[in-house]
Amino acid sequence: MDRYNRHIILSEIGQIGQDKISAARVLVVGAGGLGCPVLQYLTAAGIGTIGIIDYDTVELSNLQRQVLFGTSSLGQNKAKSAKQKLQDLNGSINIIAYPKKLTFKNAIDLFRKFDIIVDGTDNFETRYLINDACLITEKPLVFGAIYKFQGQVSVFNFKNGPSYKCAFPNKPNDDDIPNCSEVGVLGVLPGIIGTMQANEVLKIILGIGEVLSGTILCYDALTNQTITIKVKKSNKEIKNVLLHSKDFNKREMNDVCKVEDFEASIKEFLNEENVQFIDVREVYEQPKIEGIPITNIPLSSFLENLDLICIDKKKAVFCQTGIRCKMAVFLLNKHHITNCYSINEGASEINSYINKPQKSKINE
Repeated sequence: MDRYNRHIILSEIGQIGQDKISAARVLVVGAGGLGCPVLQYLTAAGIGTIGIIDYDTVELSNLQRQVLFGTSSLGQNKAKSAKQKLQDLNGSINIIAYPKKLTFKNAIDLFRKFDIIVDGTDNFETRYLINDACLITEKPLVFGAIYKFQGQVSVFNFKNGPSYKCAFPNKPNDDDIPNCSEVGVLGVLPGIIGTMQANEVLKIILGIGEVLSGTILCYDALTNQTITIKVKKSNKEIKNVLLHSKDFNKREMNDVCKVEDFEASIKEFLNEENVQFIDVREVYEQPKIEGIPITNIPLSSFLENLDLICIDKKKAVFCQTGIRCKMAVFLLNKHHITNCYSINEGASEINSYINKPQKSKINE
């Protein structure tokens, strides 16, 4: 109560809100200029579980802006050193250090363990990897970027909103745009942008305010001016996400995209009797669907549970936003299981449609 008193006395948060913060699981990719302030404020706020992944070590030139570290941290792995510092700030939460590089091989399984992903990286290769992994696992992505005196903040893949690729469809070469080690960066800038990222994380968890989904906020430290850029969702970019998980590879990508030939609306199946409704979300995901019989087969263990599929029925497969169900239908087709359809609507839309009050007919 004492530690989080200033949160709890806020009417918009209260004890219920603080409990949500304590139950949240947030992964921060990169413990550098952006990651340091994000980690400090999320730790202070009481996020229940914080993951830190970074394979880099602390260098003297980092200390100008990465204020989580000190001279005693030099030469240490950033993830491990950050964990040590943060545990002193708040020893009552769970902090997990991953002192390794984020790759296509480990991103999917790692992201599935967390609710929100924060991008604190400084290269395009990793940013596009994070985007793809967030789409596959259906996790919101809190994005931040800095350059000299300017910064950007946004939230991607939030409640079926635009992804990073919707805003930046074409990946530039890392050599095309110099990094801060080449052109420099104002030391306080990552602190400003990283704090904004932490703010977006808390708004998502608490369900308050206006999340920067579909909007990129651009900040200029020299003028203190901000502008916002609207981002439209591009289904093409989302469908063409590179699926680098254990069940998919680049050669199969074209076949996954063909799943759109087997898309349908939930309305087409509700009045049919010979239908199996399959939910490929993880068992803990909300909302639960009421009003129709559901077979829950999480995509993370889909191939191990094909025996739960009713061969003689139509299969209506759905998920949170429409990405994982397409993958599931692709896997079913790959294993010669037919009559499978991915549902266009996400779980929230399905639940609202099934349980909306029906208009009564008035007989005159």
